[in-house]
Amino acid sequence: MAEIIQNEGGGGKHQKKRAKKGHVHMDMTPMVDLAFLLLTFFILATSLSKPKTMEIIYPKEVKEDDVKTKVADELATTLLIGEEDEHIFYYSGKFKPDSTVLVQTNFSKDGLRKVLLDKNQRINDQVTILKEKLLNKEINDSTYARAYGKVVNDSLAPFVIVKTIEKSKFRNVVNAIDELNITNVKKRAIIDMGESENIAMRQRIVELGLKK
Repeated sequence: MAEIIQNEGGGGKHQKKRAKKGHVHMDMTPMVDLAFLLLTFFILATSLSKPKTMEIIYPKEVKEDDVKTKVADELATTLLIGEEDEHIFYYSGKFKPDSTVLVQTNFSKDGLRKVLLDKNQRINDQVTILKEKLLNKEINDSTYARAYGKVVNDSLAPFVIVKTIEKSKFRNVVNAIDELNITNVKKRAIIDMGESENIAMRQRIVELGLKK
């Protein structure tokens, strides 16, 4: 509390009266306590920002030979993710060390997305029709979900195999999955890159003069 101490001036009745001066002493203890109480309240009442992460549900472990035998060559596209951002390649069909050409791409709208849209055009056209029906309320959400799942998992829908090495950057794997989602490619697998593909990728990097 504020404490006021006044000093009384002396003098007789004929002396000139002096104005009384007061000495003010402020006790700041209650204000400090209030500041700490407010700080504690805001810390406890404020929700701190949580780190944003993307959960990836990996499919069950599949051997490379099993994938090749179960997926038709003309439907398969393999995406190779190397160490650097420039080391993104793809090829179609079955890998043949002597004849397969690795095509460099990226995660722009004119890169991998365009490739996948071209390969998955039939599926995307059907998805567009379903979305229009949902928007026009011709079908409900549950009907759309069932129809969508049937369309994207069609037996003739493209299959994309994402292959990585130990030094592949996580963000590039996430970008690849984003592109698959955007282009409605739901038949996919994420596996380790084979040694023959890794050798071919390194040779292609040297041919293109890319940074190692």
